[in-house]
Amino acid sequence: MVAAYDSHVKYSGANHKSTRIVAVAGSLRAGSLNRRLITAAHRLAPPELALTVFDDLAGVPLFNEDLEASWPDGPGAVRELRAQAIAADGVLIATPEYNQSIPGVMKNVVDWLSRPDDAAVLDGKPVAIMGATTGPWGTRYAQKELRHALTAAGALVMPQPMLFLPQAEGAFDDAGRLTDPAVARRLGQLLEAFQEWIGTVTPMRSAVAAAGA
Repeated sequence: MVAAYDSHVKYSGANHKSTRIVAVAGSLRAGSLNRRLITAAHRLAPPELALTVFDDLAGVPLFNEDLEASWPDGPGAVRELRAQAIAADGVLIATPEYNQSIPGVMKNVVDWLSRPDDAAVLDGKPVAIMGATTGPWGTRYAQKELRHALTAAGALVMPQPMLFLPQAEGAFDDAGRLTDPAVARRLGQLLEAFQEWIGTVTPMRSAVAAAGA
């Protein structure tokens, strides 16, 4: 077995300012592979990238306009999710693949963060997607469907690089660390690219908003 990879990836862009990322794993299972992938991203994140994890997906109810109308920012877990996403410069999502699509809980997150229409959290928010599965395709179908839903909600989804992790049950050791340095490098490259993506699209979005004001 390859030794667990748990050191920081070396980045060329060492002069980036601090970037705040909130990460969400689209699974309710405590030992899910995508939660482990998020944990690996937290370990491998460069010092300039402050990554926090939203870890109350089970507390987010199914989207319901009656619930939305009952609270200014939604029920408790929704308020926390919205607050973390608003405060973050970008959102990192690790999605499983169920029946060649995204899990219902993941679509539910998109639906809550796409509301209300005049203050949608995802509108103009940089997002990066990755995914792990026990199957051979590494969540390709799920990422395609998630990309579509996020784009419809106004998110600025990073086009490249992509991270598909197939046969992921063997990708982590007992402590949840990635065991393959090549996969760790790819994850590190995704994080670096996401930091650069945020630095590129955020000023552009601000300039467009200012021009339209």
